[in-house]
Amino acid sequence: MGAPYPPIEPYDHGMLDVGDGNLVYWETCGNPDGKPAVVLHGGPGSGCSAGPRKTFDPERYRIVLFDQRGCGRSLPHASDPATDMSVNTTEHLIQDMEKLREHLGVERWLLYGGSWGTTLALAYAQRFPERVSEIVVISLSTTRRHELEWLYGGVRRFFPEAYERFRDGVPEADRDGDLIAAYARLMEDPDPDVRAKAATDWCAWEDTVLSMEPGGKPNVFLGRPSDSMLALVRIITHYYANAGWLEEGVLIREAHRLKDIPGVLIHGRQDMSCPVETAYDLAAAWPGAELHIADDGGHKGSPTTTEHLFAALDRFAHT
Repeated sequence: MGAPYPPIEPYDHGMLDVGDGNLVYWETCGNPDGKPAVVLHGGPGSGCSAGPRKTFDPERYRIVLFDQRGCGRSLPHASDPATDMSVNTTEHLIQDMEKLREHLGVERWLLYGGSWGTTLALAYAQRFPERVSEIVVISLSTTRRHELEWLYGGVRRFFPEAYERFRDGVPEADRDGDLIAAYARLMEDPDPDVRAKAATDWCAWEDTVLSMEPGGKPNVFLGRPSDSMLALVRIITHYYANAGWLEEGVLIREAHRLKDIPGVLIHGRQDMSCPVETAYDLAAAWPGAELHIADDGGHKGSPTTTEHLFAALDRFAHT
């Protein structure tokens, strides 16, 4: 997606000690006296990037970005097999956000995220609704088990040969079982070659699912995986093998708790990894939420997605 604002650099950044031996990287950009907005990156485990800095008006927003536990510049890094994943869960991330909010002296902030970032935004907002001014989310996922079963199973109907390669990436005894859990086990293997192959196979499948949408490119993940990619796959399989440690459907079932929080939901109709059904279900359960379906977009967005996103952030900058 394009951006109307020029690239900017952080005016402040740091490492926040959130406990359990973890340091979370954070940065703030834009106007120190502007409206606070926090960016929740996807993955889980992708880390924050410079792109979202250009999504907000730097004159009107105080933009907060951070790398969730184990990825990006946060430490310890999940690419290190010695990093303890038992202290990296959705509950830990919710509490990390609260620690960061308090550390920065923010009273209430707008939540912006996409994909897994939607799950984290909803989980945090339902826990601390008084700390949230608005929510803007794109390419929605709520980490329901049936959403995960689609992404790592059901969608194989469109890509049977790629799915066979994905399935064959795990030991034969695991191929008719829970593939997410099988990949999670591979990412804990002491052999670095085993972890590298599992990460490559996992990302090849995810890339395949995105390859048919506008702007999709097949076979992006080639060669030896980087530390960032190893961390991404280790974290995402850890989270998804546990369905985010969330009761099935709880984020939609409890969406009524957000009735006093303005919300804008933006989703591409061509999103094969996260079908639009989830956004539709959430909008129906969230009183007052706006749903915008972009017919020209998929998981990676589109001109229509961008138009709705910038319109929402421009409107909320005045509130």
